[in-house]
Amino acid sequence: MTNLEYIVNQIRIKNPLHSKRVQKNLKQFDNQYFKRADVFFKKYESLLKNDNKDFDYAIDCYLQMLADVNFESIKFLETGEYTSKSFEEVNQRVYNNPEIMEYYMHGLLMSQFLWKQHYDILLWFDEMISQNSEKIKNYLEVGGGHGLYISEAIKNIGNSANFDLVDISESSIDIAKKMIANDKVKTILTDVFEYHPSTKYDFITMGEVLEHVEEPVKLLQKLHSLLADDGKVIITTPTNAPAIDHIYLFKNAEDIRTIINEAGFKIENELCIYSEDVTPEIAERFKISMMFACVLAKK
Repeated sequence: MTNLEYIVNQIRIKNPLHSKRVQKNLKQFDNQYFKRADVFFKKYESLLKNDNKDFDYAIDCYLQMLADVNFESIKFLETGEYTSKSFEEVNQRVYNNPEIMEYYMHGLLMSQFLWKQHYDILLWFDEMISQNSEKIKNYLEVGGGHGLYISEAIKNIGNSANFDLVDISESSIDIAKKMIANDKVKTILTDVFEYHPSTKYDFITMGEVLEHVEEPVKLLQKLHSLLADDGKVIITTPTNAPAIDHIYLFKNAEDIRTIINEAGFKIENELCIYSEDVTPEIAERFKISMMFACVLAKK
């Protein structure tokens, strides 16, 4: 039995309803997915073993994260708002709470290969990095979270570039270090607004961070100041996606495009993936989450 098969089987036992969703996702994946999933979960298994943990622990973390999402979704449908309104509230509730951050980060790691939209975004990210790899000498990731994306960036770019990771959560940086397992990456524990490097970056990645701040335009403007004139930025952010640490509500893709323009960027490539197989009109009407990803350049 592969690690993925074990995980899927345990989810079937512990949460039969969600298991149907996972099985539906797996039926849509090709052979490349299963090969990548095997590599990913073997690496993740080593990380868990080094911390005296196992996949049962990771599965429980994933299901706890899922329970949080379900609760937040109910509140969102009732009120049309996210439950958290300020960064300080989320900082105390989540980021400065190691117990919550621990299961949250492990849950998010699991979702990368269990949620179709997360896996599709990962494939797209690989393609965008590959297209720009020869130009990247200084790479920055803001909000590195679980470290998967910067690991993929290193694989595509190679060790000749400089890699920096900025995150506000010590728990996130700890798990990212273990996932990356590469001394080439410099990790910086700080708020990105307090980050003032001496160099500009050729490429910046910021995955699912905009929804975590009160003023996303200011965050994009900060990235603008860190970027070389001919550099590129990849951002991803969801619409209508309630979670324990989401603050800013984007209702549709146009909301996101508007703040990108206000921050002085232009979109060179974009991808929109809904969490359900529905039309954009139905998704917006019923507040179905969409993942928005794009490559940005300075205007």
